[in-house]
Amino acid sequence: MRKLSLVVVAAMLLSTGNVLANDVAGENPTKKLSVQISEMLSENNFSEEHNDLTAQVRFTLNTDGEIVVLSVHTEFDKMESFVKAKLNYQKVNLANVEEGKVYTIPVRVKA
Repeated sequence: MRKLSLVVVAAMLLSTGNVLANDVAGENPTKKLSVQISEMLSENNFSEEHNDLTAQVRFTLNTDGEIVVLSVHTEFDKMESFVKAKLNYQKVNLANVEEGKVYTIPVRVKA
């Protein structure tokens, strides 16, 4: 009977440890930001000959939670102006905005 109670106590301690070890921070804010940017760039009017354009976009967020595009690295000039026009000063929905943090994301636009 004594061994059974020790096994039960050990099982309870292990299960409690597993519950407390779970991450309760929630969703990654960078991933949430990436999804919002994807939605902003989804509507485009590029022709079929430019159907798979890529760029590296560097941006930061200001105190109002707006995107401030710092640079767009791409080989297609219209892609650069398109990304800047669509993203610059667009408000994003994030709980904890880190003002001044520089983000770099790859962007692919399909026609």
